[in-house]
Amino acid sequence: MIATIQHNSSHFNVDLSKPLDISIPLKASKTNVNAWYLGPPNIEPVKNEDWIGSVKQGAAVNFNTIQFNPHSHGTHTECVGHITEEFHSINKNLKQFFFKAEVISVAPEKYLKDTIISKHQIEFALQNKTCEAVIIRTLPNTKEKKSRQYSNTNWTYLMEDAMTYLVEKGIQHVLIDLPSVDREKDGGQLKSHKAFWNFNGNIRKNCTITELVYVPNKVKDGAYLLNLQIAPFENDATPSKPVLFEIIS
Repeated sequence: MIATIQHNSSHFNVDLSKPLDISIPLKASKTNVNAWYLGPPNIEPVKNEDWIGSVKQGAAVNFNTIQFNPHSHGTHTECVGHITEEFHSINKNLKQFFFKAEVISVAPEKYLKDTIISKHQIEFALQNKTCEAVIIRTLPNTKEKKSRQYSNTNWTYLMEDAMTYLVEKGIQHVLIDLPSVDREKDGGQLKSHKAFWNFNGNIRKNCTITELVYVPNKVKDGAYLLNLQIAPFENDATPSKPVLFEIIS
């Protein structure tokens, strides 16, 4: 189904019958993607005296309790409440769900003992393109990302000036295939988070960071319509399902 989208003063077409899901599903398994030193998520039937919430075990319905952490166990979208003493809810702050987005692929650079994404790389990838959201795919890009155990791996992160550059370009939503835009162990500095939300100034409450996406290789770099779907949690972060639609004209 072809739909014509009006975006600001321009129009473009997308095929709504061809969604490109870039989320990582959550499952009760040791192979579930994981970060921040937690065990795997748990999904199990409720047990109430003689009753077990499982059709296989005689119940009329399946009735599972799910225990997980959105930051650790899969694709999630967070607001500035992730780093503030004052409570801010992603469910309250994210009020629109469709954005013009650009997918870019970046091969991280070596920096001291780390690997990083630099301002120069972001500038080169985006050039003069205009969009509201940027999806950053790191290279090499393998399916192993969907089950990687990230704790104590010193993953790639964005340099602070790279994030500042995105803010200057008017980017409201950053999506990345890593557990964090910041270094795994940075002493709580959170430079890229703070730069993105303008933490020490007029906080950008409507802006979000989505982490632990997976962008399949079949999704080419370029312009897309992003549908940023979230679960309605009153929390700083929530599991999310970002879906892309290729702009065809």
